[in-house]
Amino acid sequence: MDWEQEEIRNLKENQYIIIDDEPCKIKSIDTSKPGKHGEAKARIDAKGIFDNKKHSMLNPVTTKIRIPIIDRRKGQVVNKSDGEVNIMDLESYDTFQINVDEDTFEEIEQGQNIRYLEAMGRKKITQT
Repeated sequence: MDWEQEEIRNLKENQYIIIDDEPCKIKSIDTSKPGKHGEAKARIDAKGIFDNKKHSMLNPVTTKIRIPIIDRRKGQVVNKSDGEVNIMDLESYDTFQINVDEDTFEEIEQGQNIRYLEAMGRKKITQT
């Protein structure tokens, strides 16, 4: 299980949630007051961690939503070729490949230490 559950009312900006099976970072939360026959609702605007797209949702504040478990780790660049970077985790010594954009690919040097995050079985370089 790569996630936990939490009520929307307990969330804050810059926390992570899952919208449409995509882990996202909350950019803003707006809550409305409860109506005569309804409960308070919250509108959440977030940005996807891996796809960098804007995601939104509107639900009652009592709704339980999924919170991704995010693991921040350190690694070392072993090799890079064709937009892919081979990384070795500095704790477990496991090696894996990550596809990166052109800008990140140009910044990274072989042997360089980097930071990456892992969420829902996917990985992304966060700091070079």
